[in-house]
Amino acid sequence: MAQPAHPTATHEGFAATPAAEHGGGFPPFESHTFASQLIWLALAFGLLYYLMDKIALPRIQGILHDRATRLSGDLDEAQRLKAEADAAGAAYEKSLSDAQAKAQAIALETRSALAQEAETRRKALEAELNARIAASEATLRTRTAEAMGNVRGIAGETASAIVERLTGRSPDEAALAKALDSVAFPH
Repeated sequence: MAQPAHPTATHEGFAATPAAEHGGGFPPFESHTFASQLIWLALAFGLLYYLMDKIALPRIQGILHDRATRLSGDLDEAQRLKAEADAAGAAYEKSLSDAQAKAQAIALETRSALAQEAETRRKALEAELNARIAASEATLRTRTAEAMGNVRGIAGETASAIVERLTGRSPDEAALAKALDSVAFPH
């Protein structure tokens, strides 16, 4: 079998580095590099701490403070607006109850005025009807008296006609008047 021309080439195309070039294992676990790694760790941590303390954290604190101030202001404004809304609601309820009371008073006043007007009309109509009834009764009494006065005359004429037909002669006026008086006709 033929050997590859380059001793570091592999069958997948990657170059393989001989182990002797690296000098051992994983560098962070090498004991002779611990001191320099710890120094660089302390320097990076210190620089990061300094940057956070002087730049990032003050900005974050400012943002948080501004946000807390804005939230507090918004809550105060919301509380003020709620108080105004409650006051407006109470004023609305009061004006609504006042309007209802006024409407009831107007309705009662109107009902009372209409009842009084109806009572006045009823009394006027009753007075007019009583006057008409009195006039009708007076007319009826007058006509009844006239009729009753005429009854005596009609009775006398009828009695005279009957006697004349039965006897063939007219009855005596004095006897006829006496007979009519005994029956008690009004004069």
